[in-house]
Order: sequence, then C-alpha cells, then structure tokens
Amino acid sequence: MRYLNIVALGAVVGLGAALPAEASSSAWYNSEGGKVRLVTSGKPDEAGQIHGVLDIALKPGWKTYWRDPGAAGVPPQIDVSASTNVADARLSFPPPQRHDDGYGKWAGYDRPVSLPVTFTLSSPDQPATIDANIFLGICETICIPVQTRLSVDPASDPDNATDAALVKTALATLPSPARPDFGISVLPGDHETLVVEAQSPGDRDSVDFFIAGERDYMFGAPVRSEKDGKIVFTVPILDRPSATPTGGGLYYTLTGAEGAVDGLLPFP
Repeated sequence: MRYLNIVALGAVVGLGAALPAEASSSAWYNSEGGKVRLVTSGKPDEAGQIHGVLDIALKPGWKTYWRDPGAAGVPPQIDVSASTNVADARLSFPPPQRHDDGYGKWAGYDRPVSLPVTFTLSSPDQPATIDANIFLGICETICIPVQTRLSVDPASDPDNATDAALVKTALATLPSPARPDFGISVLPGDHETLVVEAQSPGDRDSVDFFIAGERDYMFGAPVRSEKDGKIVFTVPILDRPSATPTGGGLYYTLTGAEGAVDGLLPFP
C-alpha cells in the first residue's frame, strides 16, 4: 500500500489539538477516511485498570491495520505518557482479515473496528485523566497516517451505559486462548523460515494464521499448504535480532470457521 509523505502529512494531521477532558469518552477526531475516538467504561476495576476502546469508524472502502501491518503499514499506536495517574495503556486486537492491495499482503480491517484498550493506573484510588496521542494508518488507494490527541476524564460520566456496552462488546470480539484442538504447533524450520501446523475445528478452507513481528523480528506473508491431512503455514523470516530473545514469545492469531484463538509461540 502506497503512503503519502508521513513526515509532512503527520505534521498536518497532528495539528488536531487535545480536546478538553470533559467526558468518559472523547469527541470524534475526523480524517479523510474516517474518524476515531476513545471510549472508557469509567470506573477502574479491582485490579486498578480502566477498560476502554479506540473506536475507529472507517468510511466505506477504507481499511486500517492489525498489530502487525506488514512491510509498509502503520499499526495503531497509543501513547499515554502525558496522562495523569496512568502508568500504561495496552491495545488488544480482534481477529484481522488478509488483504492484498497489489503492493503487498497485510493483515487488517476493512470495516469499522473497536480496539480494546486497558489503562493501568499508577494509584487506583486516585483520580486519573487520560491524555493520549493516537497514531494509525488508514488506507483506500493510498494510505494516510492519522495522528491526533484525545483526552478523557473517566470519572466525569462513570455510569454511562452506552459507553460500557460498547466496551463490553469490543472485549467479546477478542480471540479466545488457544487450545489443543484449535491452535498451532511449531514444526522444524530454519534460520529464515518459521513453520507451524494449525489445528482447527470446522471448515478447513477458512483457516488463516497471523503472526506479529516484535522484538526486531519481521515476517513475510504466511504461505499455506496441506499435506497428509495437515494444515501447514510457512512464514518467511525477513529480519531477526542478532541474538534470540529470552522470555515471552511472539503473538499469533489463528482464525477459522468457529472463531479465533491467540497465544504466544517460542522465538524462532
């Protein structure tokens, strides 16, 4: 997917001023291909976390990216370092779809999508104000980086039933944890290839595998094959760290006829 000049355009779209923190959801920020806002459930839970969504209302024909956007995309990002009493914000992603725009294959969404966000408070018993810098790419025939600043005071309308329902619905779209009959097994590969076998109930033709490049890994589009009744995905490793990381793993999502699951696989 071709991009407009990110530096030049980013300076333009970034002019959207921070909105006053007057509600448990922000106002919409409008761009050429759609609009974005932050919505929260208001009150923190027992773990000191506030749940919300980055709500992306795409216009017909426009798309946006999954957590791994491919070689040339821009994944949704959120920076809450300017917030008050917010230690961290973590985006989660519903199952994506595979797209091929003629320039490359990538994972993303071709319809409005709400990305769940978990805000962790530094002091759960103290007031918090979310002041978030948002950056994402939205695409039609070309891609446009969207950068804006959204402000939310979660305590200003903590019992808003509409906002709470939107957050609950978005959380329900997330993949379930992988299980023995719906997940992946890593097969022997080499330094330049990741190979996994997929197990999935239901229609085999609908199965797809998505892996996120993190910790300096970069992957090409998975190539699917079937042999001896097994579904195998072979993924080119385009770049990798000089030393294999320790701790954690690489996030993946497996989609199929009965939904989607996710998990971590060992660093190849």
